[in-house]
Amino acid sequence: MEEVNRENIGLLNKPSLDARTPSLSSIGAVFILLKSALGAGLLNFSWAFSQAGGITPALIMELVSLVFLISGLVILGYAASISGQSTYQGVVRVLCGPAIGKLCEICFIIDMFMISVAFLKVVGDQMEKLCDFLLPNATLSGSVSAVPRPWYTEQHFTLSILCILIIFPLSTPREISFQKYTSILGTLAACYLSLVIVVKYYLQPDGLIPETHWSPRSSSWFAVFNVFPTICFGFQCHEASVSIYQSMYNQNLSHWTMVSVAAMLACCLIYSLTGLYGFLTFGDNVSADVLMSYPGNDTVVIVARFLFGVSIVTVYPIALLLGRSVIQDFWLSCSSVWGCGKCADPSGTWVRMLLTSLWVATSLLLALFVPDIGEVIMVIGGISAFFIFIFPGLCLICAVDMENLGSRTRSCLVFWGVVSILTGVFILGQSTSSAILDLF
Repeated sequence: MEEVNRENIGLLNKPSLDARTPSLSSIGAVFILLKSALGAGLLNFSWAFSQAGGITPALIMELVSLVFLISGLVILGYAASISGQSTYQGVVRVLCGPAIGKLCEICFIIDMFMISVAFLKVVGDQMEKLCDFLLPNATLSGSVSAVPRPWYTEQHFTLSILCILIIFPLSTPREISFQKYTSILGTLAACYLSLVIVVKYYLQPDGLIPETHWSPRSSSWFAVFNVFPTICFGFQCHEASVSIYQSMYNQNLSHWTMVSVAAMLACCLIYSLTGLYGFLTFGDNVSADVLMSYPGNDTVVIVARFLFGVSIVTVYPIALLLGRSVIQDFWLSCSSVWGCGKCADPSGTWVRMLLTSLWVATSLLLALFVPDIGEVIMVIGGISAFFIFIFPGLCLICAVDMENLGSRTRSCLVFWGVVSILTGVFILGQSTSSAILDLF
């Protein structure tokens, strides 16, 4: 654990790793990939099983997606070794050109921002249930209390106070060295949550299982493909993969492939258990956030809510830091072109405070007015298609032209790059159309 902590500090201290000597072991790389992937998407997988029409179609789509997820990580490691860059956007800019690089930066900022919104939405929902548990007149087991909720327990107030007193101060520093205390917390919280859902299914306390339990139903292809955005959001760790690869002692591509496979299989196991048993427990009545389906007075579930909420709060500044660093780089490039000099220094304290304030405030407003985390995940899943499918496919095609490869190998790699791009475009279009249809 101490070794992983030390490695996590080195990886997450700075958004750019160009000047740092590689110091990351294989175990550390696997843990950091797990930490990046195991997040708010874990709460949504049971709902995804319901949306897909049952266990079998959901598991099939998850396994099919796993091939592309592992492939994307391997491609990004290969592209990083070819380009010599240490950030995702840097690799895309060098291999695919400045225009695609700018598109990558824009998508990166939007992706990190929407992930921040999802994090706040998850934390707000868990805080609401915690307030119900702590107050004597709170809602119990889904029944509505006759006593109105106090104003200070409303999500608008509690989440705003959390952002002002905790999240904003954690997000303002230039470096996030506190990660040395939370490097394993996200993985442990995810494992605990998965274990709770599995155990709760077998114990089945009175009042937990709804009267209308799940039953197999036919599912259309459109419904099955709706699972893709949730899978993309849940397994999303590709944005950090380039930095992780460049931080490793052993940057052999076959070694990186083993690390990617191990991390994704571990993620698949945790996500599958959580989604499967959450769906078996609540069926089609499962909430988009599976923890919201459990009674508000269950102590074991309360602990899961608290641990998961703390984990999300500590990860939020990482998403903000990554997004802010891209904005600062863009700011710096514009100031050099326009000749603004030191007045436009994006690393200055006031600029950093301004960007952080705007980021936290706007993500808070969206989180407060979005009724369901499922709607946020549909948007994030579509944007994630760029980072998991489209950009890796483009990088593979461009990187092949820089290598002296045989004609058959070149053709196979180009073919897979085209397949990856087309798959990403399909997921992007499908998730975007679903999000638009849900609005009307």
